[in-house]
Parts: sequence; C-alpha cells; structure tokens
Amino acid sequence: MSDDRSPLDAYRHKRSGDRTAEPFGEGPPEPDGRPADAARLFMVQMHAARRLHWDLRLEIDGVLRSWAVPRGVSFDPTVKRLAVQTEDHPLEYVDFEGIIPEGNYGAGAMIVWDRGVWVALEPVAEGYRKGKLLLELRGHKLRGVWTLVRTKGSASAQGGGAVGQPSSAPSSHSSGREWLLIKKPDASPPGPPPDDRSILSGLTIEQLRRGDDRAAQLRARLLEWGAPRRPVDARRLAPMLAQTQDAAFSRPGWVFELKYDGYRVIASRPAGEPHLRYRSGVDATGAFPEITRALRALPFEGIVLDGEVVVLDDDARPNFQRLQRRALLLRRHDLHQAMREHPVCYYVFDLLGFEDFDLRPLPLAQRKELLRLVLPPSGALRYTDHVAEHGEALFALVEQQRLEGMMAKRADAPYVGRRCADWVRIRIESTDDFVIIGLTEPKGSRTALGSLHLAAYRDGALVYAGRVGTGMSDAQLVEIRAQLDPLVVDRPACPIPVASGRQDRWVQPQLCCEVRFLARTEDDLLRLPVFLRMRDDKPPHECVMPAVADDDHRDVEPSEPAASSEPAASSAPAPPPTRRVVISNPDKVFWPGAGYTKKDLIDFYREISPWLLPYLRDRPLVLTRYPDGIEGKNFFQKNAPPFIPDWIKTRLMWSEHDKREVEYFVCNDVDSLVYVANLATIPLHVWGSRLADLQHPDWCILDLDPKGAPFEHVVEIALRLHALCDEVGLANYCKTSGSTGLHVLVPLGGCCTFEQTRMLAQILGKIVEAELPKIATAERSMRARQGRVYIDYVQNGHGRLLVSPFSVRPKPGAPVSTPLPWDEVVPTLDHQALTIANVPARMRALGADPLIGVLQGRPDLAAVLERLTAKMQE
Repeated sequence: MSDDRSPLDAYRHKRSGDRTAEPFGEGPPEPDGRPADAARLFMVQMHAARRLHWDLRLEIDGVLRSWAVPRGVSFDPTVKRLAVQTEDHPLEYVDFEGIIPEGNYGAGAMIVWDRGVWVALEPVAEGYRKGKLLLELRGHKLRGVWTLVRTKGSASAQGGGAVGQPSSAPSSHSSGREWLLIKKPDASPPGPPPDDRSILSGLTIEQLRRGDDRAAQLRARLLEWGAPRRPVDARRLAPMLAQTQDAAFSRPGWVFELKYDGYRVIASRPAGEPHLRYRSGVDATGAFPEITRALRALPFEGIVLDGEVVVLDDDARPNFQRLQRRALLLRRHDLHQAMREHPVCYYVFDLLGFEDFDLRPLPLAQRKELLRLVLPPSGALRYTDHVAEHGEALFALVEQQRLEGMMAKRADAPYVGRRCADWVRIRIESTDDFVIIGLTEPKGSRTALGSLHLAAYRDGALVYAGRVGTGMSDAQLVEIRAQLDPLVVDRPACPIPVASGRQDRWVQPQLCCEVRFLARTEDDLLRLPVFLRMRDDKPPHECVMPAVADDDHRDVEPSEPAASSEPAASSAPAPPPTRRVVISNPDKVFWPGAGYTKKDLIDFYREISPWLLPYLRDRPLVLTRYPDGIEGKNFFQKNAPPFIPDWIKTRLMWSEHDKREVEYFVCNDVDSLVYVANLATIPLHVWGSRLADLQHPDWCILDLDPKGAPFEHVVEIALRLHALCDEVGLANYCKTSGSTGLHVLVPLGGCCTFEQTRMLAQILGKIVEAELPKIATAERSMRARQGRVYIDYVQNGHGRLLVSPFSVRPKPGAPVSTPLPWDEVVPTLDHQALTIANVPARMRALGADPLIGVLQGRPDLAAVLERLTAKMQE
C-alpha cells in the first residue's frame, strides 16, 4: 500500500454507505503515539456470513487490524486456530452489531461476542512486521495471553487487508494472510466455555437473525404477576436505602448479595436514549460511555435499573480510587483513554421498570428473576447474583476476600423509595497494628500533639501508612507525647510520600498502636483511621503491611458528602456535639496600617455571615492563612487538619492537581465560619460548584483585572459585558474583587460543565475585546496586554477558585469583595473604600443582597447561544 493511501481504503471500497449500517470512520486514522505497553481496544464479533466465523480485531495504529477465525478462539494451549487476516476496520466498528443486508459484502448477522483492551507484551510495530504478536487480552470473556503468529511462507502483511480474503468467507487457502492464534499456558484452571450471546444485547446470533421478540415473554410474565401498568419516571425515582447492621445473619426468606465498592446509579432508557443519574439525582450519563452504550443495545424499551458502577482492578476486585478518578473526567479525549485503562462495569441488582410496567410493588425475588432475563450474561452490564438464606457463609467469604461488605434483603419486599429495614447493609471494618514513627505538633486548642505518623513492615522495610488524629482523649494525647519525646530523631524511619504541611517530629520506631480504618489506598495509606489503643504488648517487627494494598473504599458518589471518620455510633442516639470556638490571640494586629486585629476580622465574618454563608454553603473551601497578619508569611491550605472539632463538616475528594486525596473544609454555619477565621484565614476561596454536583458550576465568571490599567476602563468593560448579557438574555451580576478589579458573574444553575462554562465566558470576553480593542484584551501574558484590562475567562475550570462575595482581602485597609447593584458601577466608584468597617452597615441598609440571584438563576441556553451566534456574525 502506498504512503498516500488510507489503511481504510480497502474497507471503504468494499462497502456502500447507503446500503449498510456499518461505520465508515471519520477521516484518516490518527497515528498512535501511546507507549508500546498502553491498553488498546480489542473485540471479537461472531459473524454468520456465508460461513459462521469469529472476527478478531486489535487496535493498532488508529485502526482495527482484523483476522477472521473460522473456528473461534481456543482456550487450549495445545490447539492452534487458523486466523486469516482481512482488511483493516475503523475504530467505530467496536460498537457495531446488527445485520448486514443481502447483496452487501459480509452479508449476515453479527454480534459483539467480546470486547475489552489488549496489552502488547512485546513491541507492536516490530512484532507485526515480523509476524508475531504476543498479546494479553482483558475482555469480558477472553482473559489471558495469546500469540498471533504468521505462518511460514506467508507474505508480509503491510498495512491493511486489501489483498486478503474477505471476512465474509475465511479460507485456509488465503495466500499470504494466514496466521495462527494460540493460547499461552497459564495457572488458571479451565472454566466453562464462554456463552454465545452478545455482551451488548444479550442476543445469540440466531435470535438476532430471526428477530426474536424477547420482550413478549417478559410482558406475559408481568401480566401474570399483576404488575401495575404505569411507566416509571426515573427522574423522580427515590432510591431504596438500607439500614446498617454490625453482624451477619442467616434467615429463611432473605437473599444476600455482595456490596460493591462503587457509585449507586439509577439507569434508564426512556424513548431509546440512555440516562444515568447518581443517588442524589445528579446526571451521570456523560461520565460512563460504556454503560450508556450497553443500555442502548438492549432490545427492550422503558427499562429502569438500579445498581452500582464499579471499576475493577487487575485482580477483578472493585477499586474505588480508580473509579473516583474516572468520575471526574469530562473531556472526550480523557474519557476515551480512561475507557481503555479503567473501564467501568454496572452491577445491577434490581429491575424497577419495563416498558409501561411498574415493577416496584412486586417482590424482590420476582424482580430479580426478570432482571436475569433482561441482562446479557457478560459485559459492561452485570447481574448481581445472590445467595438465599445462608448469609453468614457468604459473609465469611466476604471477610476472607476483604471485600466491602454484604447486602441482606427480604425476598418478598417491594421496592420503596426510602431507608427501610427490608434492606440491611453489613460492612467490613479493618483493624491493624502500626509502628509510630512520628507526630505532628498541635495547633489551636489541641493538646500535646496533632496526629501520629504510622508505618508497618513489608519485606523487612518500613512502609508509610499515613496519619491518625482522631480517637485519642486529651489524657491519651499527653501520655503518648510523654512516651514519644525521648525517642525524637532527625529523620523519619521510612520515606514519606506526601508532606503533611505541618510541623513534624520524627521518632525511633519503637512504639506500636492499634488503629481501626475503612480501607487502604493504592498507596498503602489508611482511609478514615481512628486510634484505638497503644500496643505495649507487641514488638514493632510484628506490625506487618499486607503484601498487596487493599482497595480504596467508599459507599458514596461524587455528589455525596464523604463518610465520617468518627467511630461507629452505638445503638443509643449520640448527643449533639458541643460547639465551642476559643479565640486565640484576639488582639494580634492583622492590618498594621489600619490597626484592625484578628478579633476585628472574626467579628466582621460573624456579622456578615447572613449574607456570606449562602455562597459558602456546600462548597469546597480553600483557606489562605496569615498567622502574623498581612505583612507576615502566609500559606495556602486545602487540607483540613486532623484536630478540627467533630462538628466541622469536611469533604474528602481526589485532587487531580495534587495527585492525592484532599479533605476540604465545608463551611455551612456561623460556628464553622468563626472557626475558620480563628485559623487566621483572611480570604475565603470557594469552588464554583457544590458537593451535590461537583462537575457543574453555579456561575460563569469574567474577572476584569486591570494590572495598571485605569479603573475607569474596568468599569467601561464591565458595563459593556452587562449590556451584552442583557442583549442575549443572560442574567448578570457584579462585585468588586476586593483587590483592584471587578467580577462579572452569570448564573448557570448547574446546566453546563466547566468546559462549556469556560467556552461561554470566552465567547463573551472575545466579543467585548473585539468591540473595545483599545482597552480590553483576553491575552494572558503581561507583555501582550499593553496596558489594557485583562478579561480572564480561564477561571472557569474544575477546581478553580473564586474569592467569595463578602470575603476580606489581605490588602491595606481590609477591603472586602462586595456585591454591587449595576447602578453603582460607575467610573467614580471607590471600590477600595468598601471594607470590614462599613460593609455590614451597607448590607443592612440595602436589605437585599444585589448578587444573590447568581445562586438562583438558570438561563435558556439554547436561546442565548442562538443570539450569541447572531451577535458574532454581525
């Protein structure tokens, strides 16, 4: 094949786009710049053309290199199966399942028999050229190592299959294209042969060819059982929740399921289009394309499913850390790559709707009986099996495998949208012993020490396990500190992967303690640890780290608050926590020029809290602390320290920037606000999104930064943005930055992703830049600005921060970021005069907050974009 030809030319030459539904691929294939050992797509299709055969397709160089395997893939290492290379296929073919009409190349029924990723165990380019590919398949049915070897005497297969035998009729006489597909021996015992049903639709190739109406069988059964005829609206569906119990049990009339470590998701397919939503109601459709693709392929209408989305590790165990990272991805490119590296599965445990039937009143046993018939036997959609009656036996296996836990459910229970005793969750908590290798110094009202650094031995060397700061009484803190002080050394006893950000003291590894925790991360760090007791009876060398770290562990979704790190509650209701903040160093001067003290800062935040808290509530909060005032050193703090009171709300989230988990403050009440201010926090920076929907911000921000340009220009640009937004139907509001510029905010109500929000801000900014080129620019570099006001739209990003309205700034005079009515945005505005001394009185005089609409509005985006498009074409 010459260099100017596409490897898909042979494929496209044999097909006509108006006669077959097969994909043709968009443009030329992109070169594959990934590492040689990267995960690539593979699939196997069962194809009933002139002869029944299987098509093996491997992603190489941006296409699917294809081999027709007449007798299918063998799991027996002693069996060599002929594989005839055919033309290259486009990557989009991995989703193709259907009937190629008569008269077309390859006419006949075709199902997706298996798909997944493959990893090259030897260099791909060299192996393909020489005629030997060693590949590990990680599919739903095919798992293990195979080799593809070109037979002796065959011509070299260069770039595609234009001269090969068509896949519709593979032949052992296909000159130059014959390979052998051979399974490599491994230690896995031989299992039952894979079924012949599609991993997408669950149909056999005969059912697809005949057009079997499987739905009729299910309709008949639902009519027999008396299921109500009313469609289930998944958007208004309240999920059924379980009560928690400590001990496993066995009981007739109950079924027991594995509790998967994933995100609870309600999946539905109204009018043929899949829709996923988390337990909180937040949309998850775009996050998991594997699930939506599989839902779309099911040959049923109106289905509503309940289950857990899970990422499995290399040992087929749920791994919450990988899932958490997956759920934060928004860009299409990142999602496509993640589907190769960390594909998700949807473990379905309940069927709630089918066509126009409501299955929720039926007993669980009947719902699961139908669910088994709806789902394919393997694939991205997986049936959650159960054990009847013998819960203790299943729980023993759960403990042995160190899985998350077990669900117990009454077999005759209907599905009710609330927490109910008919469903019981029994979780596994771990305890272990650790060597104390250090401590952090206390801060605030904490006594003696902040937290303990822990480690354990693996292969004779200490491995860091993280810190524990909860579970110790004041008396224990003093006692433990007295034991550790004589052991202080200069260096830690093992490498510390993540700095604590605190004042650390390292000690000789001589003392041990017992800690309860929920799980270990992939980095061997403890999740939600709680100190139990000192282990004076145990020598350090007996504190041993497992050979392989346990999976990360959480029963929440991206939109839910994090699990508490407190000890499990007893059966008696716990008394409400006492909220008490002792103000430290209240008379310390924070603003030397104006004489304002730390107490003045705290008093301001307490007084302004009725207007401030709506902007902080349920948002990750980032602090900038000035322990010695605005002229002293300061530091940025995302992570809440371990010594904070139990009543302070926090949220543990994965930080892509820091490549670790961060426990953010969440400031929902005045006591929490005062506590944060007492940490010498001056500015309060918040996310644009809330915990209930971290992927979708509440506002779009345009930050007008003068950097030396006249403030009158800032006002002129703000007013032009105001007029532009009014013209296209976007509500808009303004506040001072508290520093030198203004912020223009547009309410979105969570209707856009961060990427879409940034694009909207860019469009608005570019229009104003084009209208006012002498005073406005969207160029980030100082050199390119040339004295113009910078319209910063890139602040609209996941994890990007906005200085909160009513936040004090660490500037002379203690200015405040203050909301403004638009009639106050005039060239003579003295924005620096809005300070902690007068803003509370100003707000009492105004009565209503002029910015509050940014938390309440939701635009008609379709109409806005239409008007913006017309505006840009003027």
